[in-house]
Amino acid sequence: MAKNNLTTVTNFILVGFTDYPRLETLLFLVFLNFYLVTLLGNVGMVILIQLDVQLHTPMYFFLSHLSFLDACYTSVITPQILATLATSKTVISFGQCAAQFFFFTICAGTECFLLAVMAYDRYVAVSNPLLYTAAMNPRICWRFVVGAYVCGTSGAILRTTSTFILSFCDDNQVNFFFCDLPPLLKLACDDTTNTEIVIVFFGNFVILANAVVILISYLLIIRAILRIKSSGGRAKSFSTCGSHLTAVALLFGTLIFMYLRSGSSKSLEEDKVVSVFYTVVIPMLNPLIYSLRNKDVKAAFKRVTGRFQVSRSM
Repeated sequence: MAKNNLTTVTNFILVGFTDYPRLETLLFLVFLNFYLVTLLGNVGMVILIQLDVQLHTPMYFFLSHLSFLDACYTSVITPQILATLATSKTVISFGQCAAQFFFFTICAGTECFLLAVMAYDRYVAVSNPLLYTAAMNPRICWRFVVGAYVCGTSGAILRTTSTFILSFCDDNQVNFFFCDLPPLLKLACDDTTNTEIVIVFFGNFVILANAVVILISYLLIIRAILRIKSSGGRAKSFSTCGSHLTAVALLFGTLIFMYLRSGSSKSLEEDKVVSVFYTVVIPMLNPLIYSLRNKDVKAAFKRVTGRFQVSRSM
């Protein structure tokens, strides 16, 4: 078909979970509960860290930003999933699709960088506990966090610009539940080779570079822990890293499976399941991972709720 006969797309239709129409009501209730639990857990974690002075440490400072990103992350995606499930198909404008993709990419990219920063923080805490407070002072911590946000935002600008300068013609049905990269590239009527090279290279660089930083940090952490003579000290050091390592394994494992697979092995149906996991499930699990396995968070929760009960009784 000649290019001048093609109609430029001004909106997209998200078809969502069309393979499971009978389950849409059940899925709507499940995702709604996931969303409420995610908001409660992550916003609650941010508030708890702000209210309890004993949690005003570098580790919990980074954790508060991780919880903030998770709350934003799921708020960009889950309401769209709920709308799509409620109506089977959802019409979204070109600008809304670009905005959703942009903010989703900011949150995902920044979280990758922040998890790498948190791995380095754990390395400093384990290897130099006496100098930890000085090495990770508030100014250094803010520089790390701002750097993570700047890197995440820069990557989002590059990926969003590279994607939405493409021409989308005629077919506007996105076989997905939000505006993600793989289904959008399938709809482009331009040659996407150069765009995919730029986007895939940068995406792989973000994932792999941060994964390497985390891997090196934990190799150094393990070496430092093995030098600790007492078994109790080794167990305590391992426990401080366990929650973070679990969060890293969940996020990077799904991102690597989603974006670093070869094109021949990719399936949009598999991508939907994996995307649900890292956009909905992981943000819900993170506050549970950091609270249920963390004595400091449990103690802080008791102190804050105790002060609240005392203030109400006065």
